[in-house]
Amino acid sequence: MKLPRRQFLHLTAGAAALSAVSHFAWAQAYPTRPVRLVVGFPPGGGTDITARLIGQWLSERLGQQFVIENRPGAGSNLATEGVARAAADGYTLLLASTAHAINATLYDRLNYNFLRDIAPVAGIIRVPNVMEVNPSLPPKSVSEFIAYAKANPGKVNYASGGNGTAQHLSGELFKMMTGVVMVHVPYRGDAPALTDLIGGQVQVMFGSIPPSVEHIRAGKLRALAVTTATRSEALPDIPTVSDFVPGYEASAWYGIGAPRNTPAEIVDKLNKEINAALSDPKIKARLADLGGTVLSGSPADFGKLIADETEKWGKVIRAANIKPK
Repeated sequence: MKLPRRQFLHLTAGAAALSAVSHFAWAQAYPTRPVRLVVGFPPGGGTDITARLIGQWLSERLGQQFVIENRPGAGSNLATEGVARAAADGYTLLLASTAHAINATLYDRLNYNFLRDIAPVAGIIRVPNVMEVNPSLPPKSVSEFIAYAKANPGKVNYASGGNGTAQHLSGELFKMMTGVVMVHVPYRGDAPALTDLIGGQVQVMFGSIPPSVEHIRAGKLRALAVTTATRSEALPDIPTVSDFVPGYEASAWYGIGAPRNTPAEIVDKLNKEINAALSDPKIKARLADLGGTVLSGSPADFGKLIADETEKWGKVIRAANIKPK
């Protein structure tokens, strides 16, 4: 039987509306089972701590467990590839971080495109590094350090927790913007790098604040500046690098991503709940303990941050010819 065109259009419109209502209702009911939040690094680090903090909040608010799944390897690429290939239904999420913006250029061949394959959901926290030196080094400010490094080209060694890390690139950006010559010494993580910095085997590090702050307070390390554009609540008396090097900014950041094509209703629901967490005094205080500030905003805001950071660190990696090891 051939339907009249007008009746056919009415039926088609009705079916589309019903589908939209059903899809909306399904998204509103989300989640109806546990959600995996995948972290591309081992337990205990900043990414893991942040994931567990937000995961607990979402579990309590949404009535289903947000299970943290640590899947380290290849600088978080294994975890990211797994999430990129997962069903776009909101039940597999990714703890996104600065590493993803760096890896987009650092690795020549990835089995995913982060900007294309991971949908931004919400930012969580931005954490500065701290430019810290062994106390035996004469400089007591960034400007004095620049003068000292220029007077001793190639004799200043700077440590990082690994090749291609945010700490490494913070140092390379500093070199590019100041013209100083320093030698990069990569370690397998923050702890051994800090140990050698305290011991005087290396002279400077753009280190993470949480493992550094007690050493700074104890006088074992001297903080010259923090790397964000504004001061850190964890080190309120320490200036920023940009006070001496205009335009300098480098930081670690964490947020939540999901497989592309995850329904907008689910993304918006998660974004709303995460922003509610970032407004909660207890959550804000816990994030401040990590040395960071909240990174609230829309999915589009977080997507712009990721795109901007990918472009920024891509320029540094190409200029310094950094390769993964």
